[in-house]
Amino acid sequence: MIATLIQPQQVSEHLHSLGFSKNLDVQYQLSPEILTEQTLVSGEGVLNDTGALCVNTGKFTGRSPQDKFIVKDAITEHTIDWNNFNIPFEAAKFNALKQDLIQYFNSKGKLWVRDAYACAHNDYRIGVRVINENSWSNLFAYNMFIRPTEQDLTNFEPEWLIIQAPSFLANPEKHGTRQANFAIISFTDKTIIIGGTAYTGEMKKGIFTVLNFLMPQQHNVLSMHCSANVGENNDVALFFGLSGTGKTTLSADACRKLIGDDEHGWNDTGVFNFEGGCYAKCIDLDEKKEPEIYHAIRPGALVENVVFYPNTKAINFSDKSITENTRVSYPLHFISNALIPSVAGIPQNIFFLTCDAYGVLPPISKLTTEQAMYQFISGYTAKVAGTEEGVTEPKATFSACFGAPFMPLHPGKYAALLGEKIKKHQVQVWMVNTGWTGGPYGIGKRISLAYTRAMVCAALNGKLAEVEFEKHSTFGMLIPKNCPGVPVNILHPRYTWSDRIAYDKAALELANLFNKNFEKYKQGVSADILMAAPKTTA
Repeated sequence: MIATLIQPQQVSEHLHSLGFSKNLDVQYQLSPEILTEQTLVSGEGVLNDTGALCVNTGKFTGRSPQDKFIVKDAITEHTIDWNNFNIPFEAAKFNALKQDLIQYFNSKGKLWVRDAYACAHNDYRIGVRVINENSWSNLFAYNMFIRPTEQDLTNFEPEWLIIQAPSFLANPEKHGTRQANFAIISFTDKTIIIGGTAYTGEMKKGIFTVLNFLMPQQHNVLSMHCSANVGENNDVALFFGLSGTGKTTLSADACRKLIGDDEHGWNDTGVFNFEGGCYAKCIDLDEKKEPEIYHAIRPGALVENVVFYPNTKAINFSDKSITENTRVSYPLHFISNALIPSVAGIPQNIFFLTCDAYGVLPPISKLTTEQAMYQFISGYTAKVAGTEEGVTEPKATFSACFGAPFMPLHPGKYAALLGEKIKKHQVQVWMVNTGWTGGPYGIGKRISLAYTRAMVCAALNGKLAEVEFEKHSTFGMLIPKNCPGVPVNILHPRYTWSDRIAYDKAALELANLFNKNFEKYKQGVSADILMAAPKTTA
């Protein structure tokens, strides 16, 4: 893309129509090289030893779910599933806050603008105009959204707007926010405003939330928080999973092309990426385990909140002193085996990944359609001791559709779409436990990544279609009796425990946690899904 400091007339006119001053210094559609250089000159970042730009996002090193709002209006009032993640905001207060944010930019005298797209599929592509307070936030937008060609820019029409200013602080009493930081979506205004936080992921997840509303509502397209890849035979696989379950690691396969690592849509002909880049975790990043991500940390990449080894510019990937949520964003083409454009066919296999610290769930199991929908709505994993302050034993975590904070509709809507597609295309759905076996965390041991890869490979290659299965007595999923490259004695979790009575007790306790969590979704799902719940009585 050609870098230019002179914005087209239509960009200037659009900004002025919003209330931005005509006298602003608008840095339009700059290249990664220029944005990086500007960040270095301003002292807001440094280069590491591979040439990647490293920045610190300040107070916020992750999203702030309690400060993300959706304007409650004629479009959203009766469609949004209002809850602890989808928090309503008054339209009048949004408009006032937006104007104060724009006046803040006018007082600064300078801003960065980037035009880009969301959705790799042309039928659903939307134009997004991103307005940033600083250069490195604009680099993030370059990396993460789909980059238009010069020809695209001549007729670019921004359908959605992101206005992001980390240094602008809201006045809760005046503006109606919870505190000084905020991320607010207006579907009527088609605008996302973000202030008080420099965490770049708020921009990415803001547009993702928008698409999770628009795709099912307007196009009957299933929007998904998952990674996706495709094999040589055009067989597509989806990987759902919360943080720490191996979603990024398992979808990064040298033998398969990466469609995307986080956000996708599924229409009548196949799946497509919403994004143009990857936003990967860096904590404990290892060149041997995740070579593609490791080597993507190079010029053009934006690395957040990492620490260098003393007296060097080498990143200490194991250092958690700033945050465990260290991140790197980079364009999809930094991955050598990425599929571009990121559009592929109908999935043949779906994997629900969980890191079960209770040691109860099988390392791999096959689900019925109804079980798949139940597990999809549940979105289970378990945190281990030490990952959060005060967590001293395994702690169950449920996030509907494996991404509750970004799902504005009732989870049953997404599950129904998923169920229709699974049935129509006879998709195999697998649950994969990347967590503990032989006992819970502290007693058992973590399932070997090599074994997990072998099980996923066997499912993808159809090898598990040739084996016998047995039913789990509590959760009902089917467990293979053997799997190529995997010891038979680890396939059924009960047989890995020295005390099988203790296993049965742990399974029952976990089943009760599932059922308790599902209570809040009962009114929005079918009886078939409810029947797929784990059994807590004989």
